[in-house]
Amino acid sequence: MKLLESGEMYLETIYILSGKGEPVRSLDVAEYMQFSKPSVSRAVGLLKSGGYLLMDADGYLSLTRVGMDMAKKIYERHTVLTEFLTGLGVDRDTAVADACKMEHDISEASFEAIKKQLNNSRGE
Repeated sequence: MKLLESGEMYLETIYILSGKGEPVRSLDVAEYMQFSKPSVSRAVGLLKSGGYLLMDADGYLSLTRVGMDMAKKIYERHTVLTEFLTGLGVDRDTAVADACKMEHDISEASFEAIKKQLNNSRGE
């Protein structure tokens, strides 16, 4: 199942929230994303059926291995693109917003080139 941008955003959000060390529920996702509970519930159902997400008997969400891999990829793109844009002089809020749009559409080749350039500018 190929994920749409919205599915990627949900996975990234669950990844970010789970990194805070607290169990993640659909309500937490809805609050973080400022989406309605029914929208999140529908998305959670689609992500579960796609094999990206699990929900336990208490309603807590966890990413499957495939979901975790996808979430990490999207989150890395977001953080790298944000850093790249701020390094170009874009203000942080604009860079975050633009990175969020770019992370879903940028090709692997372009992303890797940006990452390489960023690493070179850091001296890595």
